[in-house]
Amino acid sequence: MLAYNNRMKKIEEYLNHIPEEFRNELIQFAVTSKIDKGSEILREGQYVKMIPLVIEGVVKVLTRKDEKELLLYYIESGESCIMSFNAGFKNIPSKVFAVTETDVVLLLMPAEKVNQWIKIYPFLNELFYNLYDQRYDSLLDTINQLLYSKLDQRLYEYLQEMSRQRNSKVINIRHREIAADLGTAREVISRVMKKLEHEGKIHQISGGIEIM
Repeated sequence: MLAYNNRMKKIEEYLNHIPEEFRNELIQFAVTSKIDKGSEILREGQYVKMIPLVIEGVVKVLTRKDEKELLLYYIESGESCIMSFNAGFKNIPSKVFAVTETDVVLLLMPAEKVNQWIKIYPFLNELFYNLYDQRYDSLLDTINQLLYSKLDQRLYEYLQEMSRQRNSKVINIRHREIAADLGTAREVISRVMKKLEHEGKIHQISGGIEIM
């Protein structure tokens, strides 16, 4: 009951910042959902019927090619997945998949209603335009890292971002998961981890990876 009350409080806090008329629409049509860490909430090829808005937690969006995965960007509190929005708006299959990085609370908005709402509520257009800008910048960063950054730099920046999201210097994550996010092999990540540890940037401990 306490967890449920905390979840509803988070949602109410978010809803208080939007126009009352639209808030009433969300209360009537949207669905709230708490989803555990490590859950796939969107599959490649899936038609998007509900567009997620993250109220609490972090979701990562990835692409897959020839059984290799690549992290595209994160969705954090107050943000939505622009790729889901695009697929839902055009009624086309999703080209990406999304996995919860932490336990999350989502506000799930019917895609059909969102298509109507963006014509009625100007601030909603602004929200999605801003998200387009953020995701565009994120994708440019990903491309630049792939083209110009060495893997040790990419890995260290990845670990720093994970540390920021979890608000902890110690990250409990497997080399295999990191390799999947960065589009490389587990053995490569293990070698680069040793290099970063030798440079004093990280320390591998039994509970995970400590950012120094």
